[in-house]
Amino acid sequence: MSGADGPPPGDAVFDAVIFDMDGVLVDTEPIWEAVRAAYARRHGRGWGPEDHPVVAGKSSREWAAAMRAHLGIEAGEDEIERAIVDGVVDVLRREGAPPVHGAADAARRISGWTRTALASSAHGEIIAATLAAVGLDGTFDAVVSSDDVARGKPHPDVFLEAARRVAAPPERSLVVEDSLAGVLAGRAAGMTVLLVPSPSFPPPPLATETADWVLDRLDRLDRPTPAALAAVARRGGTR
Repeated sequence: MSGADGPPPGDAVFDAVIFDMDGVLVDTEPIWEAVRAAYARRHGRGWGPEDHPVVAGKSSREWAAAMRAHLGIEAGEDEIERAIVDGVVDVLRREGAPPVHGAADAARRISGWTRTALASSAHGEIIAATLAAVGLDGTFDAVVSSDDVARGKPHPDVFLEAARRVAAPPERSLVVEDSLAGVLAGRAAGMTVLLVPSPSFPPPPLATETADWVLDRLDRLDRPTPAALAAVARRGGTR
């Protein structure tokens, strides 16, 4: 299919490109994990990389509930959410956000070609602090947090809301993700999914197999079209 009722033809720009944030534009996952580990220690618990799947892709209210259950602590979910969000924002404001090589420039360049949105699982305060830290505030036509919708990733809600806000049909939208939860969410939304694996938390093989395209670095993508993807990326394993 092609045209308005299907994906764009090979040389046509996608109607919208929707970016995840953590792991795609900034390498902030280690900050999240360090803050969570410090919080767990304060409650006499441990937290390490092996615990990351417990919270991956979830909205703030979802990961706070998941942390409470996983750690088996008495603290309420609101208290957990506030402590983690405040901790991450504090690090971002003091130390900045570690960039992913070339990703911010790529997002700016792509924003010159088509409508763009940010669709992140992060809390709104963390999104704002991160975009300010890397000079991307004002770059995107819409910014959506999973906290703004009913369900976090791997459900499609945040991507569908982002597409709605920029008036782009899902089938003509490109999602840029780094995680399995994000890839599954993009596919569930009926969008084309480009996987750019996180430098700090590489996704499991299923993410590569499920994505439409896989690219090692976002700055290798210039014009956001299927033809450009075919030139620089490789197909996922299920295609």
